[in-house]
Amino acid sequence: MPTSAFTKFYDFADQLGKAKHDFSTHTFKIALTNTPPVVTNTVLTDITQIAATGGYAAGGYTLSGVSWVETTGTGKLTITDHVITATGGAIGPFRYLVVYNDTATSPLDALIGWYDYGSALTLNDTETLTVDFDGTNGVLTIA
Repeated sequence: MPTSAFTKFYDFADQLGKAKHDFSTHTFKIALTNTPPVVTNTVLTDITQIAATGGYAAGGYTLSGVSWVETTGTGKLTITDHVITATGGAIGPFRYLVVYNDTATSPLDALIGWYDYGSALTLNDTETLTVDFDGTNGVLTIA
């Protein structure tokens, strides 16, 4: 579980207003980095990803169960927990998990936000990490 709350990129608020994200049909991913993201980053190429080894491929992992629900005027982004498994070598070190929209084209690979694990992690071959997205409160809410 990350040690910090989800931090959204500033541009995500603008992207929502311009209908850049369709949480029903777009593909969302998490990319791993050991370099601190900056709230003014806008696209995946602004992020320095870790090396593609141990089963980690450039661009990261596809997320499942991504949905946007609204109840009494509050929108909530939820994502199914994701398990990362190191295969054929180590993954990392990484400290930050960056959520982005892999389908978005304008801007390309639009950033949404990130989690900070508080310190760098390395998964050795066969080790796993469960990214525990908060199913009750959601990744983020807009009221």
